[in-house]
Amino acid sequence: MQIGVPRETTPGERRVALVPDTVARLVKSGVSVAVEAGAGRGAYHGDDAYQTAGATVARDATALYAGSDVVLKIHRPSHDAELDEVGMLREGSVLVAMLYPLIHLDLVRRLADCRITAFALDAVPRISRAQPLDALSAMSTVTGYHAVLSAAAALPKFFPLLMTAAGTLTPARVLILGAGVAGLQAIATARRLGAVVEAFDARAVVKEQVQSLGATFVEVAAESAEGAGGYAKAQSEDAQKRTLEVLALRSREADVIITTALVPGMRAPRLITAEMVQAMRPGSVIVDLAGEQGGNCELSEPGTTVVRHEVTIMAPLNGASAIPVHASQMYSRNVSSFLQLIVKDGVLALNFEDEIVRESCVTHEGRIVHERARAAVESTTVGAT
Repeated sequence: MQIGVPRETTPGERRVALVPDTVARLVKSGVSVAVEAGAGRGAYHGDDAYQTAGATVARDATALYAGSDVVLKIHRPSHDAELDEVGMLREGSVLVAMLYPLIHLDLVRRLADCRITAFALDAVPRISRAQPLDALSAMSTVTGYHAVLSAAAALPKFFPLLMTAAGTLTPARVLILGAGVAGLQAIATARRLGAVVEAFDARAVVKEQVQSLGATFVEVAAESAEGAGGYAKAQSEDAQKRTLEVLALRSREADVIITTALVPGMRAPRLITAEMVQAMRPGSVIVDLAGEQGGNCELSEPGTTVVRHEVTIMAPLNGASAIPVHASQMYSRNVSSFLQLIVKDGVLALNFEDEIVRESCVTHEGRIVHERARAAVESTTVGAT
């Protein structure tokens, strides 16, 4: 059985799905691994390192796809007129990647039509046994850390309290919106840099985690927005109104706001309005980590940095790529752990009785087997007729 690792084609991507150390362990377990030439270059893993680990280096992406039983990617495959990676996949082969099936319905249809067995690492259930393959949390750790460094570089102030010969400099005030993995990592990083940190999350259950990292939890008298699996769910209109009222007050005092609030399968909640931005101090910074799902800030422009009302607003896409060495290492371990569930003794062995395998599978044998994705596809099909 051959595992294929193509070069990522998303602009600016520097990560790779498998690093050489993981390749060596997979080869030792009895599978062959092919890596497209240059796939690891952005993460400082040359082709020679992969060959030393036991992989073959494929010069042609088309040949790699055609010869692979399992293809490992970070981003979803392209499927358009300019580049059709889905069309390169061999019928009956397995794809493992971050697919976001509730958002990319056309991709789901195409994968089913091409009879690809597709697994979405972003759909892995949040259970204790799945922690070693939780790629969402791993990449969120990277983006939360990097967001604070980006904000610190853009802010025209120091983060820490400094006692100097020129007098005392007060610490920066940082407001974190969303206390998931990215938010908690942002809190920890901002605190290490010496900032005074506040954090808001619609899920009251995370209050203790926020406080344990030395931040103040911003209280809002509203119903909890904790959904299935510990993820956030959409708030009611009344709860949203109360939330915005509190955040309007807190944002005026903040030098930096880092937003991480996401609701699975839905547009990111709008937490920072244009009026809030206008009321912030000149020189303040917003880093909107929800840009790929529309952004938490009304004035964000996903994929770019803008200045509005003398406030710098960053909405980076693919933030984990900014730290490609460790991000690739973490993702490689996640995907290797997933492979242990679907490959036994060097042979593909899909056990759909396993909750992780079943819940993360999107398409199989020409069918959309992920229930929510299938319902979404069917609803759009009906609406189009």
